[in-house]
Amino acid sequence: MIKPIRGTWFEFQHPNHTEGKYWNPICRHFRAAQWEEKVAEIASLQMKYLVLMSSSLVYGDCVESYFKTDIYPAADFPCEDPVGTLLEAADQYGLKVFVSCGHYGECTNPYRNMTDPEIQARAFRAMEQLAEQYGAHPSFYGWYLPDEAGMEDGFVEHFARYINAYAAQGHRLLPDSKVLIAPYGTNLLKADDTYTAQLERIDADIIAYQDEVGVRKSTPDQTAALYEALRRVHDRAGRSALWADVELFEFEGEVYKSALLPAEIQRIQRQLESISPYVDEVLCYQYMGLMNRPGTNAFCGHPDSLKLYEDYRSLFIS
Repeated sequence: MIKPIRGTWFEFQHPNHTEGKYWNPICRHFRAAQWEEKVAEIASLQMKYLVLMSSSLVYGDCVESYFKTDIYPAADFPCEDPVGTLLEAADQYGLKVFVSCGHYGECTNPYRNMTDPEIQARAFRAMEQLAEQYGAHPSFYGWYLPDEAGMEDGFVEHFARYINAYAAQGHRLLPDSKVLIAPYGTNLLKADDTYTAQLERIDADIIAYQDEVGVRKSTPDQTAALYEALRRVHDRAGRSALWADVELFEFEGEVYKSALLPAEIQRIQRQLESISPYVDEVLCYQYMGLMNRPGTNAFCGHPDSLKLYEDYRSLFIS
């Protein structure tokens, strides 16, 4: 049985202007009602999780925050409280939100973000402010750690320390909150006894491994074996839940150097068929910009996003 997509990444601005060229400029002018409508669209596809990519963003000349904080200036949006608007809409539609702990350093330098004490101090203060302002929302489900490391060597020391330190801070502030990570390099990961031992030491409630089909590192024919091996080590470790991060995009041109476009539903269906027997839940990257409900007042993205919404709905929503 094919597992449907149960959640998506959510962003106010994509942290790569080239990739997000079809929706970044539009989303910058969204009012609160449009962000609310975007959450309603996602809920209409029976999704139940939202993963906020950035609560603040440092990217090139872009330094801005999406909630009230003294760390970075507020984003120049018509919507005065984007994070609050997101959580209020998620409350209304019964969605669960993983709130981002980043990016509190340049988002293109994840190693520094994981290891620099000053960046960690900013992020921890932001987490305190986020918990104070929004922790009472029923939809505030947990924390998302957006800085990623490749998994060719598993959980290298600096990545493991980063996860465990942020998880401890998150649980101190909101004891019942969950911690989500979504590492890349799934096709290079060695799912062996060494990795099992590493998993046992990682304080992440959920690991949503990127399937890397959109970035052309894997194909749907290859991912079944990757996730089957991950299923075995996760079962042995008995710790983090095994989720998938399925990529809904393709590149308009060169990988990482061109805009993201909606993939064909036939490819996405093959991606889901491949991993469904092995994962607990499926998230996608991402609804924003790649899917739009016809008739929406919150359209953002490529025109083909309307077709992907309809194609997905016809396949998975009764």
